[in-house]
This record gives sequence, structure tokens and C-alpha cells, in this order.
Amino acid sequence: MLWELIQTPAFQRLRRIKQLGFSDFVYPGATHSRFSHSIGVFHTARRLTSIIEEKLDKKIDDDLIKRAQAAALLHDVGHGPFSHAFEAVYEKVGLPKVDHESISVHLIQDDQIAKILKPICSGFAEDVAQMIRPGSQTIYGAVVSSQFDADRLDYMRRDRLMTGTQNAAIDFHWLLANLEIGNVPNVVDDALIGYQELFVLSTKALQAAEAYVLGLFQLYPTVYFHKATRGAEKIFTELIARLITLSRESAHARTGLPANHPLSCFARAPQSMERIQALDDTVVWGALPMLAQAEDATVAHCANRLWRRELYKCIDARARLDKLPAEAFEAAQKSVTRKITDWLRENPGPCPRILIDGGKDAKREAYSEYKESKGLQNQILVRSEEGEYADICDYSPMIKAIKTYKVFRLYYAKEDTEAQSFIQQVIQEELNNVANG
Repeated sequence: MLWELIQTPAFQRLRRIKQLGFSDFVYPGATHSRFSHSIGVFHTARRLTSIIEEKLDKKIDDDLIKRAQAAALLHDVGHGPFSHAFEAVYEKVGLPKVDHESISVHLIQDDQIAKILKPICSGFAEDVAQMIRPGSQTIYGAVVSSQFDADRLDYMRRDRLMTGTQNAAIDFHWLLANLEIGNVPNVVDDALIGYQELFVLSTKALQAAEAYVLGLFQLYPTVYFHKATRGAEKIFTELIARLITLSRESAHARTGLPANHPLSCFARAPQSMERIQALDDTVVWGALPMLAQAEDATVAHCANRLWRRELYKCIDARARLDKLPAEAFEAAQKSVTRKITDWLRENPGPCPRILIDGGKDAKREAYSEYKESKGLQNQILVRSEEGEYADICDYSPMIKAIKTYKVFRLYYAKEDTEAQSFIQQVIQEELNNVANG
């Protein structure tokens, strides 16, 4: 069954979607695909399910083991080109987001993959789809979605290897050797409502767990939030959003693409899952030479910059404003964003002359302490020698002390000295305002 799933066009498409989008602009080796990542997640899921088979002190549900392994293999099958950068397009054009999880669920329950899963037994496809959604309450679901799920255990090691960064090393084998299954009390509003089986760590793996949390956190400033990568993603978002806008205005001919090109078809119906599935990184890269010759200035500008890797310059506004107290920083960020938005309205260019990176997707917590609303799967638990369970923060002052990493960057074209000067001016104004009370 798993071999049949790998042979489907939907899964083979993952060969043509890079795991890290534009990161190879910075790390030339980071060309690995979502295909290799998905195979790796499946392998890690088998390691985790073997722990369940070995350590769960009751009868193993073999059907749920198969469902968890299938879900691990298929968890990324709905990703669009350039991964998360593609999903940002929807907010830009004011449409409800069609995220990769929704597409994955559609493929698993109602499309080509469902034809393989549904004959296995009643409810198999639906259970696999349910497992890739966050919030599973079973130990089998924890294989796919939890603090120690197969996804992050694969991608953080794979991304580190392929980028070549020396940060984020973890002791994978020691972590798995000390991974146990606990029957943890589930308490809501100070009342015990039951027990939940979870992956927990023994105290022997405390240092390895600290390195795991810290290593994952380090990958964000080092790789995932790298200024050049994020700058390319912003240009990509502007490009795809402009294609949709031109399609809405019946001005498709200005894009430089034939009407039957997959990007043209997507622009006419951006919420069609079938048309998203027709896209991948190679479709976009293949279209760039045509888009670079577009009649529309925005399309031509963005396509040329991506094709030639002529990215915008970056000013790290967070570093400049970071000396301010936290409350003053938040107010200054909002003020700078508003002033730049107003300036852009009065000073348009082929592409926004200043690109802002500082939204809700531009921050990362190292670790979230337990919250009842998020459930027990969202925390790393340690079991003491006495059999008591505690959040890792209770053992690790270092993890507890790590502050959220936030990005607030402003991008401008190298030749646009007016935009550069305006950015410097508004940042300095905010610093002066705080200094003068």
C-alpha cells in the first residue's frame, strides 16, 4: 500500500518542490525536496511506532500503527510551490487561505490517494487525514503531530545537513533511546478528567532534550528566517499576487504567459485545489523567463529579480529598535509600519518600493509552556525516577529563559536611495521620540 502511495502523481510531485523554498539562494546545498523529507518522516515514524510496540503496556493496535505510518508519509502531499511563501499570497490578495493541510486532507479523503486508502478498510482514509491535523489525542497520533513528532525530528536534521550549518545538532539516537510512553494525568480547571498516553523522556535525556529545543530554535534565525530567503519570498508573493490581480481585471495578456499555462489557470481560480496541485517549483522557474518579458511592470520587475537573484537590500529594523523597552518597541514597530504604508501609497513603484517583513508569521518561540487550550501533546514531559511528570521548563531554566525571536525587516531596491533614506528617517524618528519622552 505504501509503495502504491509513493507512485501516485500527487506524491511524485513532491520531487519538484524544494523543502526550503528559496534557501538555496543562501545555502547552495539546500536543494532537497519534500519527497526526500516525506520518505525520511516515514522512516522516523517507523522508529517511533517501534517504541510504541516495545513500551506500551497494553495490546498494540496494528491498524492504528499502519494509519500513523501512512499519515507520516503523506503529511506534506498538499504543499504548494515554495511551500509556506505560496500560502502568504492569499492574505496579500484578500482571499481565505488554502493551506497545505487542507489540500492534503482533500487528496487523502477524496482524490487519487483516497482510491488506494479507502479499499483497505472502512474509515482508513478518514483516520489518516485526521492524524495529520494538529491536536491528536492518541499516542499513535503523536507520531505525526506532537513535540516529538516524526516531521520535526526529520526536517531539523535534514535541513541542518543540507544547509551545512553547524548549529542545531541533536543526539537523535539518545533521545529515542530514552523516549518512553507515559500515562499522564489530564487536568482541566484543576479537575482530573482522565489520562492520556504520551511520549515522555527519562531524566537521562534532559541535556539532549535541551539541545533539541535549542537546536530547533536556532534554525529559525540561521536558516528559515534568513534575511535573503525572506526577501526572495516577499518578491515571490508580490509576483503571484499580481498575477491573480491581473486575472481579476481581465488583463491576463499583460502577464506574458499563455492562457493555458498552469500559473494562468491558477490565477483565474486560486482556491481550486486541482489548480494548486498543477503547480510546483519547476513550473514557476520555467515561467520566469516569460514573466520577465511581461508587459506589466510589476510582473516583469519581480520575475527578473527572482530569475537573476537580484534581491532587495535589507535593513534590520528590529536590531535598530531593540534597545527600546518591549512596550515602546511594539509601538515603534506599528508606527514605522504605518508611516511606510502611507509613504508607499504616495510613492508607488513597479513593485512596492519597500517590502515589510514583520507580521504574525515573523516570530518563533523556543518552547511554549503548557496551556490547557493546546492540550498535552504540545509539551515535552519528563518522567522522574519517582514516576512523576513535569514540563521540561521545570527542569531547564535555560529553556524557560529563552525569549521569542522576532523579525522586523525592511527591504528596498539597491538603486532606490530615496526609499532607503525614508526607512532610516522613520526609524530614527521613533528612537528620537522615545529618547525625548
